Amino acid sequence: MTMDASAVPIVELLPHAPPMVLLDRVVAAGGEHLSAEVAIRADSEFCREGRVGAWVGIEYMAQAVAAWSGWQARMRGEPVKIGYLLGTRRYDAHVPEFLVGDVLQVHVEREFQADNGLARFRAEIHRGDECCATASISVYEPPAD
Repeated sequence: MTMDASAVPIVELLPHAPPMVLLDRVVAAGGEHLSAEVAIRADSEFCREGRVGAWVGIEYMAQAVAAWSGWQARMRGEPVKIGYLLGTRRYDAHVPEFLVGDVLQVHVEREFQADNGLARFRAEIHRGDECCATASISVYEPPAD
């Protein structure tokens, strides 16, 4: 059975609860990648005076990785598990902030995964054709008990 990732509510793929679910929806997901979307609204978490600092992009990326992991678990018929953001290499923000009305596409792709639960993802945030931020994200998902 094949399921469409975009049909699954994002809250079912993340081990978070509102208001800390920052992504709005999954656009597409596959074996090694996931694309999600976030619309910046005046009531968005971290929005101040119509702006979200670009530093929040690292959390958008981390949540996209978590959604990818949740999607993979769902495809295996397993529950969503908690994971940990270990760090990032070269989070490069090409814009200082995101503005109310912006619709961001967050793309993550797994580059490496070790048997011990360590993994690295390449991540990008786009606003239309503009690349707003890039990073390499290191994460850890503890093995199942």
